[in-house]
Amino acid sequence: MSRFPGIALLVALLLGEQAVAEHLRLTGDSWPPFTDQRLPNNGLAADLVSTALQRAGHTTEYVEVPWARVLRGLQQGDYDVIVAAWYSAERTQFGLFSDPYLVNRIRFLRRAGMPIEYSGLDSLQPHSIAVVRGYSYDAAFDAAQGLSKVPVLEFAMGARMLAAGRVQLTLEDELVAQYHLNRDLREVRDAVEFVEVPLSENGLHILVRRSHPLHQQIVREFNANIAAMRADGGYRRIFQRHGLASGD
Repeated sequence: MSRFPGIALLVALLLGEQAVAEHLRLTGDSWPPFTDQRLPNNGLAADLVSTALQRAGHTTEYVEVPWARVLRGLQQGDYDVIVAAWYSAERTQFGLFSDPYLVNRIRFLRRAGMPIEYSGLDSLQPHSIAVVRGYSYDAAFDAAQGLSKVPVLEFAMGARMLAAGRVQLTLEDELVAQYHLNRDLREVRDAVEFVEVPLSENGLHILVRRSHPLHQQIVREFNANIAAMRADGGYRRIFQRHGLASGD
């Protein structure tokens, strides 16, 4: 008998129909600590997503490819679920978003000691900003005209350009930036610092391809099981497994 019968009933009521189990091909790019094949269970986000979907009865596999291939592969049917995606209207044309299951706090970084502050998009106009090609940071920022955006392939490249004085700002999720600065970017860690005011706080979602015949069911099941995991402690335990004290 389940230790949490009320949660099991809640999941059943939320789903509201006989579920069909599928083998789901999950995908993401290398974005530690959220997704990375070198991390336990492919990273925090992949761990949360695969656990929620497996609780719904599905089997899963995770494939890691560059971000451009993640998006293209979902549209072409090579993959079923992107495990970590920020909302954008363009992506709703080919995918169905879940409710957010994590929150990313997007912050700018500047060279240490530089008097650059963020107080709205107008405050960015004098500065060059390294941005990862194809990423959606914030709808207003992404669409803003008149900003000097310098495309880069990954955050590490932007951080090194920042430390070398080739750009004046870059930006990334706070936990992602800290992860890299404490590991592969240790040589520039003391040369850069966070700007205090964040650009945005973005919900992190799964994105299920609309061409999958069960895309609506998969999203309902995922939402319901994340809610159940929050209630029974499974969500928090996954955060602890990845070195975070609490996931709520």
